[in-house]
Amino acid sequence: MEHTTSTEAVGKLAEARSLIAAAWAEAADADLPAGHAAYFALLVEQLGQEFARAQLFAADLLRRTGAHQLDADSFQAIADAGEQPSAEDLARAAGRTTMGRTPYKNTVGLLHNWLGIPLGTARDRLAQADCLIAQVTTAGHRAQPLLPQLAAEFTAPRSDPRLVLSASRLIHGAQKDFGPGPAGERARAGIQTEAVALIREQPATARKHVADLIHQLKSGKRPLGALLSEIGLFKLGRRKGLENYLLRLLPSQAEVLDAHLRKVDNPKTEAGNREDLHRQAAEDLAAENGDPAPPDWDDSDTMPDWAQDPEEADDAATEDPHHEDPDTGDTEHEDASDCPDSEPDSDPDPDREPGDDEPSAGAEAAELLVPFEEMRPELRHLMGLLATLRSSGTGKRRGSATEVGIIIDYDKMVEEGQDFAVTITGKPISAGEARAAVCNAGIYPVVLNGRDRILNLGRSQRLFSKSQAKALRTARRGCAFPGCTMPAERCELDHLDAWEKGGRTDIDRGDLYCTVHHIGRHCGLFHAVKVEGSRPMVLLPKSVDPEQRLHINTHFLTPAESKRALAWAAEATQLWKAGKLEVTIAEA
Repeated sequence: MEHTTSTEAVGKLAEARSLIAAAWAEAADADLPAGHAAYFALLVEQLGQEFARAQLFAADLLRRTGAHQLDADSFQAIADAGEQPSAEDLARAAGRTTMGRTPYKNTVGLLHNWLGIPLGTARDRLAQADCLIAQVTTAGHRAQPLLPQLAAEFTAPRSDPRLVLSASRLIHGAQKDFGPGPAGERARAGIQTEAVALIREQPATARKHVADLIHQLKSGKRPLGALLSEIGLFKLGRRKGLENYLLRLLPSQAEVLDAHLRKVDNPKTEAGNREDLHRQAAEDLAAENGDPAPPDWDDSDTMPDWAQDPEEADDAATEDPHHEDPDTGDTEHEDASDCPDSEPDSDPDPDREPGDDEPSAGAEAAELLVPFEEMRPELRHLMGLLATLRSSGTGKRRGSATEVGIIIDYDKMVEEGQDFAVTITGKPISAGEARAAVCNAGIYPVVLNGRDRILNLGRSQRLFSKSQAKALRTARRGCAFPGCTMPAERCELDHLDAWEKGGRTDIDRGDLYCTVHHIGRHCGLFHAVKVEGSRPMVLLPKSVDPEQRLHINTHFLTPAESKRALAWAAEATQLWKAGKLEVTIAEA
C-alpha cells in the first residue's frame, strides 16, 4: 500500500509538471484578457510558494531514504521514465539501494552532482531541513526540528514559506550567539516567536525585522571597545582598475551618511541638485577618459561671450526679476509638480540631435552619462558624496548640512537608562551615542502619546507648515503604506480630511505617502483610516486582505517598536469590529 501511495504521488507530480509547461505555452501564445493574465500571475506566485516547500521536503526525502545509495541501474530507470511516465516506468523507478560502491557519497553529493544544484545551496537545503522538518542524530535517528515554531509556520497553509526559510537561515546562522544551555534555548524560542508574529502580521517587512533582531543579538554581546577597534575607512588598493575602500561605521555614524544619501536622492535639496551632480559626473568621466574638463565659471556674468549659450542668455534677459522661489516660504507643497520624486527635464528639446551641446566628456564618456535619475543608486550616491567632499563650504552647498533625527523615549530613558533612543529611520543607538549626539545637536520637541499620536497640533492654513512637516516626518519616518520603503524625506504630506470639504490642517489628520501611494489612495486603491487616539492606519482592499485588518507600516520601526505597533493594530482591529473604537475611513 505504501509503495502504491508513493507511486501515485510521483505520478501526480510528473503530471503537474506537464500541466504547468502546457499552461505556460498556451498562455504565452494566446491573446489573454488582462484579468486572466493577473490570475495566471497569482497562480504562478502561489505555485512558487508550494515549490519552496517541496524543494526542502525533497532534500529531506533524499536524506531520509538514503537515495544516494541507489545503484547505477536505478538512476538509469529514473532517467528512462522521462517527463510522462507510465505505471510500469514508475514501478521500475522505485529502484534499489546497495551497500556496495555507489555513484554518490552522500545526499549533498547527490543534490550537487546529479541534480546540478550548487554545492552551497545543497548544503543549505539540508541545514534548513534540520531547522524546519527534522534533525538527524549522529546515530541516524530523526528528531524534532531545530526551530519548531518556524517549522510549524513553514507548513501553515496561508504562510509564505520563503519568508520562513529566510528567517530560519538568519537564526541558524546565529546559533553560536544564542549561547549554551536553557538560556540559549529561551533566546532561540523568543526570537522564533517574534519572527512568526512578523511573518503573519506584516510579511512585507518581516525579513528586515528578523535581520534587525539578529543584529541586536550579535551587537549586544560586543563591548563598545571591540566595536571602536573595527570602525574606520580602510583603503584596499586598486583592483580591476578601480580604487577600493571599506567603510565600517557605528549605527549613529551610519545614520549621518544615510541622511546625506537621502538628500542626494531628493532633487529638492541642495545636496541633490541634479544639474550640479550631472555636471560633476561629466567632468569625472572626461578626466578618466583623458579629455580636459570643461571650464567651471561661477555664472553667466563671468562667462566670456564666446562660451555663452545664446538661448540661455535670452532666457536670462527675459526672466522676471521679481520671481520668488516657491520653497522659500513657510509651507510645504503637496502638488505632484513639487513632490520629491518629480524629475527635472533632462532633455527639454526632444528634437535635439544626440551629439548637440554634449559636455566635452568624449564620445565614450557621453555614452555612459545617462540622466542622473537613471544612474544606478550606488553611482548617484557616490557622486553626491564626492560633490560634498569637494565643496569648500562657502559656495552654493554651504547650506546643505546633513540633518539627523533621533527620537528619545524620555520615560524609558529615566526609568531604564538604555534602549531609549532610535533614529528616524529605525536604527537603535546606544545611550552613549544618543548623549553625544544631543551635545552637538539642535533639539526640537515632538510630543507623542503611546499610540504615536502627535499632541502639539497646528492649523489655520491650507498647507502644512515646515514645523508641522518636520513633526510628521519625525513621527512617521516614511510612507504609511504597509511594506513601503520610501523614507520620509521623499514622501508627500497628505490631508486625510480634504481641505476643500472643510478639513483642517492638523497634524493628527495628516500622514505621509510616497508619490505612488499618495496617488493610489486618491484613486481609491486603498483607504487611510483615522483611529481615535492613535496614528492613522491603512485598510487594504478585500482582494488583498480578506480579513480587513487595520495595518501600520513597520518598515521604519525597530523590532521592539514593530512588535508593539502590530499588537496595537490587531487590538484596534478587534475593537473597531466590535464597535468599541472610533474609526473613520478617510475619503479618497
